[in-house]
Amino acid sequence: MEKLIKKFYHNSIISRIFHTLVYCLKRELKDCDSVLDLGCGQDSPIKYCNVSHSIGVEGFKPYFEETKRKKIHTKYLLGDITKVNFEPKSFDAVIMIDVLEHLEKEQGRKLLKKVEKWAKKKIIVSTPNGYLPQKSLDKNLLQNHLSGWNVEEMKSFKYKAYGMAGWKFLRRENISEKVSQEGDIFATIRFRPKSFWLITSELTQAVVYYFPTLAFEVFYVSNLEKTNSVKSC
Repeated sequence: MEKLIKKFYHNSIISRIFHTLVYCLKRELKDCDSVLDLGCGQDSPIKYCNVSHSIGVEGFKPYFEETKRKKIHTKYLLGDITKVNFEPKSFDAVIMIDVLEHLEKEQGRKLLKKVEKWAKKKIIVSTPNGYLPQKSLDKNLLQNHLSGWNVEEMKSFKYKAYGMAGWKFLRRENISEKVSQEGDIFATIRFRPKSFWLITSELTQAVVYYFPTLAFEVFYVSNLEKTNSVKSC
């Protein structure tokens, strides 16, 4: 069942109708040749995108070694994502996929400000809709959730919001102790039988994409080119 669901998830037609994270990421990065992937983890979805040059920054050594083995990125940095520095306009895009919630609120705000300087075209962030409790996974303390981010707050930072992962009510915090290579697709499903409710959740994605306040996760995009164009007018 899990393999079948993942097959449908990556189907080009279905992913376009239900707006999967991979589909949205590919769409937003289609005009980006260089990408900084902060908190890239062991299996970043950027592997599905046609990016010429990417740098993956990861703070947990086992994940760092695993992603290096897979050769997902052009270059890697092992270290604290809040302490790395780059020259202004070093990348077409900066992405943080399920990263922001692992930082204290003030750390997150400061990082969002920093990446505005590094990106030329856009910043992409995905994060749970509001605070979602989570303890360490894979014995990785960096997996703890330390903050929550909602749609209204991110919109105040000039991010456009798209709902992800279906209706929030159908999901809960991840109570497992490990993260599988591409994530346990049943880990956050609230009800049983999990296969049925996962499919139901995926069907609701067609709606919550347009109503992100109802979604379990949110995909945010800050289009810096449009923002800078407005500022210059």
